[in-house]
Amino acid sequence: MLNKHSKFNSLTQIAGVHDTQETLMLADCGVHCVGLPLRLPVNKEDITEDEARTIIRETRNKIIPVCITYLDHAEDIMQFCRELDVAHVQLHGHIELEELQKLARIAPHLYIIKSLVVQADGSNKEALLQAVTETAPFVDAYITDTHNPKNGADGATGLTHDWSISAQLVQHSPHPVILAGGLNPENVANAIRTVKPAGVDAHTGVEDSTGRKNKALVCKFASEAAKAFAELTS
Repeated sequence: MLNKHSKFNSLTQIAGVHDTQETLMLADCGVHCVGLPLRLPVNKEDITEDEARTIIRETRNKIIPVCITYLDHAEDIMQFCRELDVAHVQLHGHIELEELQKLARIAPHLYIIKSLVVQADGSNKEALLQAVTETAPFVDAYITDTHNPKNGADGATGLTHDWSISAQLVQHSPHPVILAGGLNPENVANAIRTVKPAGVDAHTGVEDSTGRKNKALVCKFASEAAKAFAELTS
């Protein structure tokens, strides 16, 4: 579904798993991609890099693995993706434009998803629109998320943001935009109708009290998303 030569739509991604069994459950629920957050500056990783490699190896034929990282140097990103054996990377931290350009040049096989993190008060809307204009030649897709001003986290915050900003980013972007930030089975359909993204992503919104993904919540999230995406194309 994530192909450098065609635009995707109706994509569902779930980030943050602990093992192969949990990842295969996502696939059984109809989820297309699993995000694996690694080398994080704020939140603690759920799994080690060795565990991530095992998940990738054992589930590759069922679900697309996406490396989520805050690395900001092109050669480090390319090498890390090579070590993990992944072809899709989500750059969730700040990266200089020249490094992004370099990554696109030295790793043309990588499908690059660039984050667009919305401030809680929406004050960086114009900066995000400008970021899309500047980075579009060097990426394949974008993902929005919500900044948590309390701990500085730019992902897995469980916080929503002003969806009208994400809707403007969807309209402005020449590439597909995945909506993330506080999504759960109860609000994902409305989010899709409001923003009209090409995909949606959830992390904490489908977890149980132990921090693991809950099958009922995941399946409902995927089902609600699929129905809302179908409405957009009907």
